[in-house]
Amino acid sequence: MKSTDLKLNEIFQLEARANRKFGYLLALLVIGSILSIFAASIFGRLDIPVWGVGKSILEGLGFKADPDLDHTWKVVVFNIRLSRICLSMLVGMALAVAGTVFQGILRNPLADPFTIGVSTGAAFGASLALFFGLGSKLVFGFGLIPLASLAGAMAALFAVIALGRINGQLRRETMVLAGIVVATFLSALISLVKSLDEESVASIVFWVMGSFQGRGWNHVGFALPYMAAGMFIIWIYSRELDILSMGDTQAKQMGVPAEKVRLRLMIGASLLTAAAVSVSGVIGFIGLVMPHLIRMTVGAEHRKLLLLAGLLGGVALLWSDVLARILLPGGEELPVGVVTALMGGPFFCFILARTNRSRTGI
Repeated sequence: MKSTDLKLNEIFQLEARANRKFGYLLALLVIGSILSIFAASIFGRLDIPVWGVGKSILEGLGFKADPDLDHTWKVVVFNIRLSRICLSMLVGMALAVAGTVFQGILRNPLADPFTIGVSTGAAFGASLALFFGLGSKLVFGFGLIPLASLAGAMAALFAVIALGRINGQLRRETMVLAGIVVATFLSALISLVKSLDEESVASIVFWVMGSFQGRGWNHVGFALPYMAAGMFIIWIYSRELDILSMGDTQAKQMGVPAEKVRLRLMIGASLLTAAAVSVSGVIGFIGLVMPHLIRMTVGAEHRKLLLLAGLLGGVALLWSDVLARILLPGGEELPVGVVTALMGGPFFCFILARTNRSRTGI
């Protein structure tokens, strides 16, 4: 009895320690996110003092901070910088959460939002819009490129679901193969579109590499409903995601309909990916690396993992976009996808090498 009580006490202490660590990390990331939004608003071609940035944000939010505030500062800070910052943070959160879900349901540590082919579908939809010269067309106040890329992403998802079924059942092994097939086919179509119209090559390549240049509050409004719907679906089934990550057999033994839950989680994660890619282009490594970082710190409980990975992904992409804006001395912008790849690639190699060393005991 005493040994049992000691073991229970140790379990309770470990759980309490894990909860404290989660609380500290959550508070740190929330505070860091708020400070990052303000700090990132300082960077730009127009030199605006820190106090001017703060007052411009307050004015934009409806507070009368200073009647003599330069109107140009307010427009630049609130309408241009802050809108782009908020969009980059939303996209980073969406990609990191989607990556967490795909790694859980596919039980594959190398899975990310692009494994399933959804991002390639979005890129193909945008490429077609650029090919037909629809980039400047407006529908309901929105450009056709985000609408076309969202349509392409959802079409790719339905294609993966159709190809991934065996005897009427959707299995994770066939989903991965179906995603690779769909992504490869759509990548070939994107290359065909680029070869048929040399004038649109630069626009397609820049969009496919990911960028927030020219994005604003209307893009935030466009993506937010789809992201909210995807987040809602994922949060509802986050407990079942813990069970699914143990395997279909254990899930069925615990009364979880594995196929239905996997399909709903995949739709939620695909909504997040489609919404993110439709407004930013293809941005890699955020959905791949961020879940690993948080999993190494707080474990694999998905409700904690989703919250922390989402916040970390938002902050990481926010600062990646800041670097993309300020790295080149001439004022030109790098595609943010290039920045995330340059930082995320070597870092992921480090994580992979560390994992292999721990498995081999070296």
